[in-house]
Amino acid sequence: MLDLSDLLTALALMLVIEGALLAVMADRLDDLAERLRGVPPPVRRTLGLVVACLGVFFVWLIRG
Repeated sequence: MLDLSDLLTALALMLVIEGALLAVMADRLDDLAERLRGVPPPVRRTLGLVVACLGVFFVWLIRG
C-alpha cells in the first residue's frame, strides 16, 4: 500500500533528477526551450501523457 513516505520520496527524487538535469544542461536550457516552442501544444501534451503513462507502468512493474 502506498503511504505518505512513498509519495514524499517520489517527490524528492523528482527534485533531485530535475535539479541534476538543470545543473548539467544549464547552458543548453535556452536552446531546449526554444525547440519546445516549435513543437505544437497537442504534440507536447501527447508526449507528456505518454511519458506519464510510462512512469505509471514502471512504478506498477517495480512495486507490483
